[in-house]
Amino acid sequence: MIKVLNLYAGIGGNRKLWEGVEVTAVENVPEIAKIYQEFFPNDNVVVEDAHQYLLNHYKEFDFIWSSPPCPTHSRVRKATKHQNKPLFPNMKLYEEILFLMGYFKGQWVVENVKSWYDPLIKPQDVGNHYMWSNFIISKMKCNDRKHDGKVEELEKRKGFDLNGKECGIEKKLLLRNCVEPELGLHVFNCAFKIKQVRLGEI
Repeated sequence: MIKVLNLYAGIGGNRKLWEGVEVTAVENVPEIAKIYQEFFPNDNVVVEDAHQYLLNHYKEFDFIWSSPPCPTHSRVRKATKHQNKPLFPNMKLYEEILFLMGYFKGQWVVENVKSWYDPLIKPQDVGNHYMWSNFIISKMKCNDRKHDGKVEELEKRKGFDLNGKECGIEKKLLLRNCVEPELGLHVFNCAFKIKQVRLGEI
């Protein structure tokens, strides 16, 4: 069984369609972690800082998926309504990419939004995402993190029923933050089920 570390797990959009896996999910918001656990009762859910957990436990896994917080990298940050709120881009994104490149022996992917600046490390361009990984992620068509629609529409599209689940965070935001399950499965398949040449071997 493939041992997976799912960092910044949210409610588990990327993980929804994975099978044959033993997953440890790290989410630092207890209320969100509780919802994740309800959807995936067999996963080991850890309420800790994902960045530090990666450093302490990376050797224990075959596959690592990390989706660090994206707001400071997002092109939306440059929109008019945000111009009076400048923030330093959160460099934990690149810390994790470099760390995995340098130290992790398994398969890994770091996912984030397309940034308002030219990426400091060249990613793979996958739909509306930037993805850094040590394997090739082939192109695919999917409902790539669509933000529009009512909560009920997003629930149907993402495959999560949040009725009766409260965490103090707007449900629409939770759903918008989900990686599309089909994309999560596609990336996983590229790592393990599709014959691959690792990027460094090309």
